[in-house]
Order: sequence, then C-alpha cells, then structure tokens
Amino acid sequence: MLNASRNAGESGFAVPLHSGIVAPYLAAFGTEDQKARYLIGAVSGATLVALAITEPGTGSDVAAIRTRAVRNADGWLINGAKTFISSGVNADLVIVAARTGEEQSISLFLVDTATPGFTRGGKLDKLGLRTWDTAELFFDDVHVPAANLLGGQDQGFILMMRQFALERLVVAMGAVASAQAALRETIAYTKERSAFGRPLAKFQDTRFRLASMRARITSAQAFVDRCVLAHNQGTLTAGEAAEAKLVATELQGTVVDDCLQMFGGYGYLWDYPICRRYADARVQRIYGGTSEIMKEVISRSMDL
Repeated sequence: MLNASRNAGESGFAVPLHSGIVAPYLAAFGTEDQKARYLIGAVSGATLVALAITEPGTGSDVAAIRTRAVRNADGWLINGAKTFISSGVNADLVIVAARTGEEQSISLFLVDTATPGFTRGGKLDKLGLRTWDTAELFFDDVHVPAANLLGGQDQGFILMMRQFALERLVVAMGAVASAQAALRETIAYTKERSAFGRPLAKFQDTRFRLASMRARITSAQAFVDRCVLAHNQGTLTAGEAAEAKLVATELQGTVVDDCLQMFGGYGYLWDYPICRRYADARVQRIYGGTSEIMKEVISRSMDL
C-alpha cells in the first residue's frame, strides 16, 4: 500500500495525520473508558478521527479560539465553527477545542459526528493535497456528554501545547521524505532526458544543483532524526520541534521548486508527480503553525 501510494504520487493517504498527530491525543490524555470507546477503533481503522482547532479568523493563534462550550445538566453545549480541518468530511469523531472560560481556558471534547447540531461544509477546493478531505465544521448547540471531556476542564491549551511538538515533528518528517522523493525522481529524469545531444545530468549546472540538494536534505534528515530520538526519550522541546518544522518545510519548498525547474515544461503538467509535489509542498509552511510562528517559538526558546 505504501509503495503503491508513493509510486502514484498520491498524498491523500493521510496515515501520519490520523495515527501520528490526532490519535495520540486519545492515547495520551484519554480515560480508560474513552480509549475503549474510541482509541481501539482509531487503531483498527474503523474510526477516523479529526482534530478541530483552527477557526475562521484565528489561524495559528490558538489562544484566540471563539468556539465555546457551556455546561448544562449532563454535559456541554458547543457552538462555533472550525475551518481547514483535515479529514473533516469523513471523520467519525472530532477532537474539538472550545473555550470554557476566559483567557486560555480552553478544553478538548470528543464529538461524535452523528450528534445533532453538528454539520460539515463541503470539501474545500485547495491548491494542493487535493485528495485530502479538508472541510469547515459547524456546531449549533451540539450536546457532548460529560464523559467526552478529554484531559480535564480548562486543560486544553496546555495539552495542545504538549502535542504541538509531536505534530510539528511529524510534519518535518514528511517534508524531508517528500524532498528526498522529489530529488530521487529528478535524478532519474535528468539521466533520461537529453538536451543538445547529452543527458541533462551531464551538465555541470545540473549536477551541482542536485549535489547541493542532496547535501541540504542529508543535513535536514540528520537533525530530524535527532529530534525523533529526543521525542522517543521524552526530551524533545517545543523549540527543537519548531526548528525541525521550519528547516524541513522550507527545504522542501526550495527543493521541489528546483526539481520542477529541471523537468522544464513537463514539470508544469499535473500528470507528472513533481507538479503535484510542488502544489502539495506549499501548505507545509502553513499548517501545524506557519514558518513565522515557528520563528516566534524558536526565539522564545532563546530567551529573546
């Protein structure tokens, strides 16, 4: 399955999102009852889980969330809207961040998408990642049982900050992998494609550009690998994760752009994987926290 997905240039097989970013919220913060009801299905693939944090007008500013949850007799009523939610069209369960007080009083809720009052907008028409079912979500007096509060009342902001490091590391891993794949495909193409009677790979400019890409990818891979080891040891910091995402996604953007250039006009055709990689790469510097937010996080880790 993974090899077929890679060879087809298909980016919509979003296992890293489901298994590496969203489901870990349940694993890390869920009660035994919540894990039994939802995590088992998420692991088996029976339950598709989405994470709903971003809202219209808030972007990367998590503290500005306006979706609100209010206590009632036997749970909570949620009202508000979310946007740019990956897996939003097909999700069976959504982890929703909602304000439960003032300032940073935010809580996380497990919302079954069959709940009355929950509706989805249509699949958003994006530049890249076009097979990802990204959508707007709407909550109109959506009742959530008290047992579906995830991680404790008013603890959502802290929990999200903890998980953001993992999310950014997963994005960094994917960015390096995409850059490596683009380079591999481009090397093969430059060996086959000829200009002025010889393969493109025989031109010094082509060789030097490919060599530069290889060196930068190798360096980024080494840093991301170090961050993976730190995560496994429980020592990965927010600053390090932000560095990994910033370096890897910016690298992905420049590498894919350079590779597309070497394909010439064919690189601009959607039938060629490099074209789709180019479109898919652009959002990597936006979701999971923009490059500008990553620089802010890194600067704070430097006591600036």
